Amino acid sequence: MSRGDELKELASDLSRAAERARGLGLPTTVYLLSMALVEVREAAVGTDDGHDDDTA
Repeated sequence: MSRGDELKELASDLSRAAERARGLGLPTTVYLLSMALVEVREAAVGTDDGHDDDTA
């Protein structure tokens, strides 16, 4: 599985976790998962553009 595919899978997992946390009434957890989701999506776009944003 490529790095881009792994990042897309991780984004999907984070999205599901954020929805679950929202349903459980955990606003801080939703916020943190949402921020992680933004970072993962940006990294996934970076792999689609041909650069490997692995500076974290």
